[in-house]
Amino acid sequence: MTEAVAEKREKIHITTLPGELWHNRKLILRLAVNDFKKRYAGSYLGIIWAFVQPVVTVLLYWLVFDVIFKTRAQMAGNVNVPYVLFLTAGLTPWFFFMEALSSGTMSLIEYNYLVKKVVFKISILPLIKVISALFVHLAFVLLMIAVAAVYGFYPTPYLLQLPYYMLCLFVFVLALCYTTCAVQVFFRDLSHIISIALQFLQWGTPILWSVAMVPERLKLFVRLNPMVYIVTGYRECVYEGRWFFEHHVSTPGFWLATFVLFFIGARVFKRCKPHFADIL
Repeated sequence: MTEAVAEKREKIHITTLPGELWHNRKLILRLAVNDFKKRYAGSYLGIIWAFVQPVVTVLLYWLVFDVIFKTRAQMAGNVNVPYVLFLTAGLTPWFFFMEALSSGTMSLIEYNYLVKKVVFKISILPLIKVISALFVHLAFVLLMIAVAAVYGFYPTPYLLQLPYYMLCLFVFVLALCYTTCAVQVFFRDLSHIISIALQFLQWGTPILWSVAMVPERLKLFVRLNPMVYIVTGYRECVYEGRWFFEHHVSTPGFWLATFVLFFIGARVFKRCKPHFADIL
């Protein structure tokens, strides 16, 4: 009888995780802003360092693939789209995904002094890291729109759905972080494994190449990667011109996969939560 009651309470906790996050939304925002400021405190250039590496990466890819190897048309799959715009629209969501997942995974380790406080809701810690990464992402979204305008791709009504794809990316990476941050406490090598996995995943996501280049028989396999849906969506907002509800299979498939990942993450986090303070 006792085990049944405990199990029932556990299920209630899992389903109320979004409620916990909403209830603490003001605290989350305040801590996320502080986290963002703290990251660059003490340096002369401050938050400018947050943009240096991504910008340099975009410039290097553009220089190698577009200027030196002249592979723009084959890579972009559309001769009318400059490769630098194609690349920027793909790397903008990827940079956020990479930064949010890496920092979210380390959230419990970094804020271990808060984990040990009984009254503190540690379930908000991964969200703090994801929101902190979102600040830089918003700046890159503006940069992406500016690059598009420079090449003659001015904002259209399709750009109105960009917040939707940003929400997709936000929820997806947060769902992953609840699992990874919990496992990271017990298995410290996970962060290094994730760093290596992200390198492979970057080449498995249509960032430097187009889905149109993939043989028809393999496209379904490629689209199993949720980031394909998001990267493609960013490009459709900026220059391809297609609504998200036109994806009759990809859209519901993405949300189904994301909700499953969120449920798994919430369950893993809640099961591991009583042991965090002892390990840290």
